[in-house]
Amino acid sequence: MSTTKIVEGVFAVNKPKSISSAQVLRDIQQSFNRSTLFAPWLEAEKARRLQESKNQRQRRRDKRIQVKLGHGGTLDPMATGVLIVGVGKGTKRLQDFLTCTKTYEATVLFGAATDTYDVLGKTLSKAPYAHLTREDVESALTKFRGSIKQRPPVYSALRMDGKRLYEYAREGKEVPREIQERPVTTESLELREWLPGGSHPYTWPSDEADKEEKSVAQKVLHLGAATEDANNDLPRSNNPSGQKIPQGTKRQRDIEDEDDAEIGITPVPKRQEITPTPIMSGASQESGGLDTMTAPAARRRIPTEAQTILEKFPSVDKPPAAKLSMTVTSGFYVRSLCHDLGQEVGSLAIMSELTRTRQAGFEKGRNVLEYEDLCKAEDIWAPLLVQVLQNWQDKMDNEPQ
Repeated sequence: MSTTKIVEGVFAVNKPKSISSAQVLRDIQQSFNRSTLFAPWLEAEKARRLQESKNQRQRRRDKRIQVKLGHGGTLDPMATGVLIVGVGKGTKRLQDFLTCTKTYEATVLFGAATDTYDVLGKTLSKAPYAHLTREDVESALTKFRGSIKQRPPVYSALRMDGKRLYEYAREGKEVPREIQERPVTTESLELREWLPGGSHPYTWPSDEADKEEKSVAQKVLHLGAATEDANNDLPRSNNPSGQKIPQGTKRQRDIEDEDDAEIGITPVPKRQEITPTPIMSGASQESGGLDTMTAPAARRRIPTEAQTILEKFPSVDKPPAAKLSMTVTSGFYVRSLCHDLGQEVGSLAIMSELTRTRQAGFEKGRNVLEYEDLCKAEDIWAPLLVQVLQNWQDKMDNEPQ
């Protein structure tokens, strides 16, 4: 696709699972670097650098000329969905997307807590879940609507005394002081689907934190009293007396902060392999030996549709899960919501899946480009990208100054 026009602006890409936001940009950058669509931009950048002073050129860490990209609010590697991308001068507008509302769909799995508040962390403790019902969760969600206070996870990119929180956790060190709650707003929060135990593929992580990790985490993280020993894998229908068991500290995935913009991506070390978690696909079996009811006995008492579910996920004595949808403001951590929701219903909970379906004016399924397409031949992605960038520019031109 030949052009002499310099193409710049903002678009959105549907980020796949098990890849970091930074890696998505690197892959897209490679496609753009070798394209004819961005050849004029690269030539203009080359000419601009020739006008730089000697000191400016020496301060530039990366001497290569590549299409300038950045993102307006990252997604964790396990998350999918809308990732805002700025190209060229569009990177200067990315700050606008850090303060806009975002819409997410998340899956919450009850009965366990991890150091990271999600399925990629280490299991710290387990709690009863047999008492949970759809009505319990729907009632508890009312506490998290509107203006609330939320404590960020220790595995986040927020800074304390000049150091990111996850760096303290990775080093097994206590944070200098307690992580403070922050005001956030939940514009909408709904329970989309209730998944009884045994009707879904989601499982707790098999990796458990050791005593030393728990000891450090006890002074940093917050767990409710409705916990049981992490080594006791049998669920109980009654709440225990409530020993406070902390969370561990070593994170098993890259850390990405939901609200950190990365303006002007520069080359970084090559892709780090992130092994896809079979928990998401249902490939792994439930850990902890929680089966107390045999599938054949259950099948004789249930209709055909439910029987099919049990044949796929044999144990009905597994923890329930819930699918949520929410629209939230900047600074909101979905992982913290899942963690806090578990405590509110007298159990524990972790985040098993996360998809960002909308950010500002970009919505999945409407005006978001597919990552796979952007990695294909230019004649596939270029016309789509040009149209999206033009639509964004038209919107900017019509906004009041």
